[in-house]
Amino acid sequence: MRGWDELYPLPVPPSWVPGAAAGILSLHFIQKLLFPYFWADLRYLLKVFTYGLRVEMYRLQGRVVTVLDKFVKLAEKQPHKPFLIYEGTVHTYRDVDRRSNRIAQVFLQHEALKKGDTVALLMGNEPDFIHVWFGLAKLGCVVAFLNFNVRFRSLLHCVNSCEPKILVVGADLLGTLEEILPKLQKDVSVWIMAKDSMFPSVHTLLDKIETASEDAVPVNRCSASNLKSAVLYIFTSGTTGLPKAAVISHLQILKGAAGLWAFGATSEDIIYITLPLYHSAASLLGIGGCIELGATCVLKKKFSASQFWSDCKRYNVTVIQYIGELCRYLCNQPVKEGEKNHKVRLAVGNGVRNDVWREFLDRFGAVKICEFYGATEGNICFMNHTGKIGSVGRTNFFYKLFFPFDLIKYDFQKDEPIRNKHGWCEKVKKGEAGLLISKVNAKNPFFGYAGNKRHTEKKLLCEVFKKGDLYFNTGDLMVQDHDNFLYFWDRIGDTFRWKGENVATTEISDVIVTLDFIQEANVYGVSVPGHEGKAGMASLILKHNASLDLEQMYKQVVTYLPSYACPLFLRVQEKMEMTGTFKQQKFQLVDEGFNPSTITDPLYFLDNSKKAYVLLTKELHEMILSGKMKL
Repeated sequence: MRGWDELYPLPVPPSWVPGAAAGILSLHFIQKLLFPYFWADLRYLLKVFTYGLRVEMYRLQGRVVTVLDKFVKLAEKQPHKPFLIYEGTVHTYRDVDRRSNRIAQVFLQHEALKKGDTVALLMGNEPDFIHVWFGLAKLGCVVAFLNFNVRFRSLLHCVNSCEPKILVVGADLLGTLEEILPKLQKDVSVWIMAKDSMFPSVHTLLDKIETASEDAVPVNRCSASNLKSAVLYIFTSGTTGLPKAAVISHLQILKGAAGLWAFGATSEDIIYITLPLYHSAASLLGIGGCIELGATCVLKKKFSASQFWSDCKRYNVTVIQYIGELCRYLCNQPVKEGEKNHKVRLAVGNGVRNDVWREFLDRFGAVKICEFYGATEGNICFMNHTGKIGSVGRTNFFYKLFFPFDLIKYDFQKDEPIRNKHGWCEKVKKGEAGLLISKVNAKNPFFGYAGNKRHTEKKLLCEVFKKGDLYFNTGDLMVQDHDNFLYFWDRIGDTFRWKGENVATTEISDVIVTLDFIQEANVYGVSVPGHEGKAGMASLILKHNASLDLEQMYKQVVTYLPSYACPLFLRVQEKMEMTGTFKQQKFQLVDEGFNPSTITDPLYFLDNSKKAYVLLTKELHEMILSGKMKL
């Protein structure tokens, strides 16, 4: 009896098939070995290209589609889907659309607002922040987000710099309004989110919203003719001085809103926002990202480490936003049972340390950390789409075609980029820290700061590699490794980061030197083990025959500075070291830190539990280093 193979012989493949299979297998192994991130990079680049192509197609068709346009369309398409959930109350897409229409109608009837006028918004995290923002945007106004932590002189500076026609203030910030009202320019009309006003000539908004029409305002009021026109002012401390109003265009909002989508979020996701809405991370990436996806946002009044995971479970949160400090606060919470019992799959943000990153994953489960880099006013962004611990993103040849940037050598003593004998800047080698600069062109413009041409010009570097080129100076030092991953290294200039906020040293100095016993103040940031960023420290020179009044010093900083900007450490010196260009010398002071064992000058520490500056002893220093003393 013949065998099966004789009755039905197997077909013999052509001679080239085994060779081709071996070749494909070899290519696969070579790709894995030499180009391990090829497919991840390709997927990411295709997303970037697809989004850019979509925006370009709109432009070629003569259409300018903004994030607000997308929101209005979603309110028609999915009116009953929750857009905001705040303190258990659901606000659907239709609810938010109609209430923002009411606010637009109030200002249309009571104020002579023209398209392009600026309105300043001083409110905390609440649904009416978004209602007012969207309502004013529907009138074609530029909305300036004010940081509610900023007070007195700094807040007045912010208001004046954006030249608003109207200031809208939240009901819980009337105390802050009372501080600045006497010195507010008379042509600024003030509105408060209340039904009654205790201030003369201050208008109330809530009572008028109740009787206003829900009808949409004329389309020509909000329609944008150019994606590069300004639509928001978001304040940033930048690298020097008082806060500056970064000009945010429709184009920048579209780019920011695409972030969650680029990281893999979908319309089914529920995004948890605990960051303040005046920050671009919460407003552009968070709220804008929800609109881009057509998703739902859970908004928190203020971040709470103890309530964070219970909120995530209660609302079935799948995407969270973070800053590095936020992740550390969560890791510092007492361990509880069922900490991995949640639905969070993506965490999008920046500034998380490597050790906190690892601890967060170990403790809270398989959450994909989506670290990114971007400045509010900048024209460059990096996204860590591979999940590489510690990296802020990746680059490659094709990415640099879309977003040209370089890392250049920097002179830390002169506080400026190094130029060779020909006057050109020089690029650093891979593995070396360099100043991140991004090319300014038609596709990647820099819009600068409102009402401050000098600060705008200071952020630009000219004649960098050749005559006529122009680059945006991020003020950040970065390192690119041999696998093309990018890592944040440090900030330059007169700014440091603490509690997730940029702190301008000159703002602190200006507050301290108004004290009658202070001759000079040199403010800088110092590293504290176990903490992200740098804590503020002030080196002080006392006036002749004057003594340090610690009680007055404490009262001054807590009254005129945000809590995160109050210097934690004081150092009293007899002489201030200066650089060759007559600038205050900071580098040696930064290196010396706040160690009483090695510093002979008197040192003091801001003890919040005692609400006073106290002498920094060796024992107290040890408590700070060990984490026993809360900062």
